[in-house]
Amino acid sequence: MNRKPVMLAAAMLFLVTMESKDLVFAEEHSVTGHGAVEYTGEYPKEPVDPENPEKPVNPGPGASTDGELRFDFAPTLNFGKNKITEANRNFYVNAQLFHNGPSARGNFLQITDSRAERSGWTLQVRQEYQFKNDVIQEEKEKELRGAVLSFDKAWANSAYTQEKAPQLSKDIIQLNAQEITFPVASADQGQGKGSWIISFGASDENKHEQTPTLFPKVDEKNQPILDEQFENQQVYGNKAIFLSVPDTVTIHPVQYQTELTWILAELP
Repeated sequence: MNRKPVMLAAAMLFLVTMESKDLVFAEEHSVTGHGAVEYTGEYPKEPVDPENPEKPVNPGPGASTDGELRFDFAPTLNFGKNKITEANRNFYVNAQLFHNGPSARGNFLQITDSRAERSGWTLQVRQEYQFKNDVIQEEKEKELRGAVLSFDKAWANSAYTQEKAPQLSKDIIQLNAQEITFPVASADQGQGKGSWIISFGASDENKHEQTPTLFPKVDEKNQPILDEQFENQQVYGNKAIFLSVPDTVTIHPVQYQTELTWILAELP
């Protein structure tokens, strides 16, 4: 079985005191994966709008792979800066923004299968380790023990045809750093041909009967949080991807980070 993994970072920053200057810009985080290459076949490699896939977009840096079965784009998950609370510890990822493009969208991956044999493929995800910060002095407090990273509201879209759409996991994907690989999507023989966008969540502009999951993020003064990396656009949260931290876990005012591995594999 031919497997094409990409490893991506997910990070979040906690604050004890909330000053407005600390909330103006979202954090930028790097990703680890294969470098992008130019592709000139039937299906262009550039990312497209997940809700209007006939329109190319620029989501900024993202991991990609090469070949006839490949990742065109896989995102870095950024949870931004969050206030430390004693209860209700659900923290929502920042939705995907674009340079000179549409408004915020649900976080997404883009996969292309241009193989002639159409043998099918599977998409899986695995968390390599728990959200952690090794600078913390107390060994037991370095990681967010028991935290669960959840992916919900998955849906697939394509500019080509919906008749051969891949099948998506109906369950909420819940990662808790036990190095277990979870199924995300699969395409049987004859399915999944062309370019497909796998999204988690959607905007209120979507025309595909998807439940809107995005909401504008604001600071403690109820002012919009803006993202300098995307021309000071409004930052939106996405309720389809969230991190749940147990109330008993000590959270420090530092950045925590984890790595996710997305695995795209050919069916035998």
